[in-house]
Amino acid sequence: MTDTERAGSGWYAGLDPDDEAAATAAIRDGEAAEPRDWPRLAVDAGFAESEAEYYGLLRTAAIGAARAAVREREGADDRQLVHAVRALEDCTRTANELAERLAEWGGSVDGAAGTGVEYAQELVDSQPGDPVEERLVGLAERIVDLTDEAAALRGFIERTAPSVAPNLSALAGPVLAARLLSQAGSLEALAKLPSGTVQVLGAEDALFAHLQGGAPSPKHGVIYTHEYVRGTPPAERGSAARALAGKLTIAARVDHYSGERRPELERDLAERIERIRERESS
Repeated sequence: MTDTERAGSGWYAGLDPDDEAAATAAIRDGEAAEPRDWPRLAVDAGFAESEAEYYGLLRTAAIGAARAAVREREGADDRQLVHAVRALEDCTRTANELAERLAEWGGSVDGAAGTGVEYAQELVDSQPGDPVEERLVGLAERIVDLTDEAAALRGFIERTAPSVAPNLSALAGPVLAARLLSQAGSLEALAKLPSGTVQVLGAEDALFAHLQGGAPSPKHGVIYTHEYVRGTPPAERGSAARALAGKLTIAARVDHYSGERRPELERDLAERIERIRERESS
């Protein structure tokens, strides 16, 4: 192959140096059969006046390609679920923390003050009689707002998750499915994990302590909230967690690679959990 032919096979071939969008697309979608002295060839082809200019154009195109890839990734439906469930957890945690503060503060001025979000909801409807009570009511309003937003986010997740990960949502429930996606980072990342890792997602601190020595190995992470794990007697809970994690892993892979609905996964899991629970009663 001549230098002219090699120059014509570069990412810059046929591009206007000022067309950043076309250069970005070429960097994202193009490929070269083998390495070449692309800076020199680009100069020879007239794409750039110098190697320094070539590298400047390449940098601009590469940054544009990276930004486009990030926008595409962040705009994906599974990423929207990840953001939503993290926001739900933030709202819930913050509301609970503020509710504790409200109960402590309220108890200092009223011995009959309640606790929790319920107390905040009661306080919102009261009429403040002095500046302290005014601030207590204001804080209660913020807590109720966060609680309402958490409920709205939960509703969004319950509506969205079944269309993004139908099998995972059917097995885990929409909110737990979204939490698993959040722990893994994406549906693709979750689909690539072994079932043993899926089983302990969310228990990283306990797993690290175990690996460092002196702590028992965790049997489950966020999947503990699933009824199949939480509702199984402690002696068999590890087996239930392994069975659930195995089916969740399969569900995530089916959702990512085909999206085909597989109801038999639910039936198989239900039968497996029933056999595990029967061991405890026998």
